[in-house]
Amino acid sequence: MKTFNNNRVLKDKFCLFAATALGLGLAPIAPGTFGTLLGVAAHVAVVKCIAEPHQHTLLLMIFTAVCIAHFMLTPWALARWNDDDPGHFVLDEVAGYLIVPLLVKTGPLWFVVIAGFLLFRFFDIIKVPPARQIDRDMHGAWGILLDDLVSGLYAAGLVYLSIRLFF
Repeated sequence: MKTFNNNRVLKDKFCLFAATALGLGLAPIAPGTFGTLLGVAAHVAVVKCIAEPHQHTLLLMIFTAVCIAHFMLTPWALARWNDDDPGHFVLDEVAGYLIVPLLVKTGPLWFVVIAGFLLFRFFDIIKVPPARQIDRDMHGAWGILLDDLVSGLYAAGLVYLSIRLFF
């Protein structure tokens, strides 16, 4: 019986670690902003460590893995925090940010990272339609994730336009 309880505790710790983006989402203030930093770190690591022709593929694989983890961990997170959209469950923010480097393949890395991060967080917080309607009307894994993907699309669009205008 003790092994069963140990396995349950270990599974719970693993789920917490993954659902909070390696613990970043446990920040006492702005957990979504801190959680987004895992997406930023993945983006920068891929660009700095992987040859250019393979970067987009690896970013797409990371994005896909984050989305799969999001769907697998949503039931656990909803039960853990007893909330329809738990603030500490930040895989949606990681996926939302990753939309930016997936769609913006040009421009200086520093600009894409900083502008992408700030614009994504801005759009994720203010919830420009249809993100507001998705956040309000959709529930479960899709509702938690889609409003962030929409915010990522808005951020990517503005980053791309800024690069076209200024670089």
